[in-house]
Amino acid sequence: MENHKMKASTREQLKKTSTPTIASILFKKGLKFQFIQDVRPLSSLHENMVGEAFTLRYIPAREDLNEMSVFRDPKHPQRVAVETCPEGAVLIMDSRKSARAASAGSILITRLMVRGAAGVVTDGGFRDSQIIANLDFPSFHKAPSAPTNLTLNQALDINVPIGCGDVAVFPGDIIVGDADGVMVIPANLADAVAEEAKSMELYEEFVTERVLAGDTIIGLYPMTSEEVAQKFEAWKLAK
Repeated sequence: MENHKMKASTREQLKKTSTPTIASILFKKGLKFQFIQDVRPLSSLHENMVGEAFTLRYIPAREDLNEMSVFRDPKHPQRVAVETCPEGAVLIMDSRKSARAASAGSILITRLMVRGAAGVVTDGGFRDSQIIANLDFPSFHKAPSAPTNLTLNQALDINVPIGCGDVAVFPGDIIVGDADGVMVIPANLADAVAEEAKSMELYEEFVTERVLAGDTIIGLYPMTSEEVAQKFEAWKLAK
């Protein structure tokens, strides 16, 4: 993760860039499948969740290796992930797209929050989902997990490439979450995506004003008219 530490300016821009805008920018760069499927925030967000990916991978549990007693081990991967996720990072988990087994509960998520993580994402579920929803901490999951199904999955690997909601996630990728869901930006593209988002959102602000004023979208969205281009330049100067 240290090799791709996000610029402060990139982080700040992505905090106000919607996931649909990010999806459009990445699509133009040839990346079509960066939106994590079937994952939603547990509660409303004050601003976007933005952070470098710190990953945890679950596999189907094998009963003789995943009894309740494993949680007593201080080296248990789930516990280690919570205690080593860097400040400002997002703990993102491959939970096999299943909410049958809990990825974590409210105590572990609270610990992540206190340690300064930027948020948490799982393509499975959480126990204590209402308690987690009440935390001031961006949390995304597929659905609440059955409280007793702690051992259907077993945590195995920390900070390795994973699949989360049908998206490949590599350690250090940039994770952005908003009300629509979660996007994964390859770390080497994050600065370029943030820069393009600035101009894209400025134009969309102009478009929204013109549509509200009664203008047709033909030639306006997308911009294919020289007259619209001139109006946009004049609008920017006026602002």
